[in-house]
Amino acid sequence: MIKTADLCDDFADQLKVCTLELKSYGGKKRFSGPISTVKVFEDNVLVKQALETIPTGHVLVVDGGGSRNCALLGDRLGAIAEERQLSGIIIYGCVRDTADLAEQNIGVMAIGSNPLKSIKKGEGESNTLVQFGDVDWKPGHYVYADEDGIVIAENELPVKN
Repeated sequence: MIKTADLCDDFADQLKVCTLELKSYGGKKRFSGPISTVKVFEDNVLVKQALETIPTGHVLVVDGGGSRNCALLGDRLGAIAEERQLSGIIIYGCVRDTADLAEQNIGVMAIGSNPLKSIKKGEGESNTLVQFGDVDWKPGHYVYADEDGIVIAENELPVKN
């Protein structure tokens, strides 16, 4: 299993470390993969569209503007990600249905939880550079996440299992 601490030991010069501490909500505590992105604010329509269309194995990075006013992901969207075998979801925003997310075989990290659902206007951007946690999240770059944190590399790293 890939550990971010080991990646930092071996590839520190190739990594950016996310300085925002996110909480793990999914059943998988460690996950990695190519980055796909959406940028939204209190609206999860594009989150659902991305989960339904991005390639298997990808990590969806959601820039929700850090809002704690509502959730951008719950058990239904988590089930879509699990069914499509996505690697994980990282949200600069909140989730809900946390007990159910913990049972799903998907990595989910977010700043917190809120039981209120989001609005449904479909506003935002997809597949674009997003920025939070002192890092640039670029589509196609690689993210590695575990209990110690999150690191980003421009390319997939040649890791030993």
